[in-house]
Amino acid sequence: MAYDYELLGVNISGRIATVTINNPPINIITPALYQELVGLVAELKDDDSLTVIVFKSADPDFFIAHYDVSNILKFPTEGDAERNLELSDFHTMCERVRTMNKVTIAQIEGRVGGGGSEFAASMDMRFGVIDKTIINQMEVPLGILPGGSGTQRLPRLVGRGRAMEIVLGADDLDAQTAERWGYLNRIYRADEIDDKVAALAARIASFPMESVRLAKAAVNASDLPIQQGLQEEAYLFARLLRTDSAQSNMARFMEIGGQTREGEMQVAELSRQLGELD
Repeated sequence: MAYDYELLGVNISGRIATVTINNPPINIITPALYQELVGLVAELKDDDSLTVIVFKSADPDFFIAHYDVSNILKFPTEGDAERNLELSDFHTMCERVRTMNKVTIAQIEGRVGGGGSEFAASMDMRFGVIDKTIINQMEVPLGILPGGSGTQRLPRLVGRGRAMEIVLGADDLDAQTAERWGYLNRIYRADEIDDKVAALAARIASFPMESVRLAKAAVNASDLPIQQGLQEEAYLFARLLRTDSAQSNMARFMEIGGQTREGEMQVAELSRQLGELD
């Protein structure tokens, strides 16, 4: 696919797409950036050549500041509010990021807030920078609420009480606290986050594509009642067992030292070697 966007740089390297957000001065989700994000996410979802997608920013101080408040002020307010049975375009975009059969990673080096935080919270993993990454949901002081999935994502990420503090307190959440609470997977020094995230993306992309995709689907099934989730896990396991990559990689695992005392002491290294097969 030819990814052609003004505010989003897309670099494809093997099975990895790196998306760089560049909408100066602070990466506000303006209508133009919003339309590009919606279009790009839809394109990425349909690109069968990819395994991992990393989102980052051209501005080390801002991943995405928030949604354009001046544009929200133009939203229609006539008549009574009604429940819509269809997801909004923003919700649909976030759900695509969460459910697409690619691994989605947010590399958050600076501030992320409002709709930008909701977008990042929809991804599979988030990584930040020590003493620099800041999360803020600033909607309640504006008289609104996080309407781009934040009230639903945050309790699942950090728990109900902490989500209440983030949403209702509208205060900055520092990188160390965000990591401890589970919003961020890990935090790194500013001079190492690029290499750390790139290495993880490359490691995941080296493994059999089918197992990465169905493992993500199995984890997503944890949102179901436990009985249904276990049934889905068993079904997806059975599907993978029948793939050529599963049969060849399991046999190779035994050949290179799997299930020996020495081999099992370095099982992460054995996994790296298996990635070289695919």
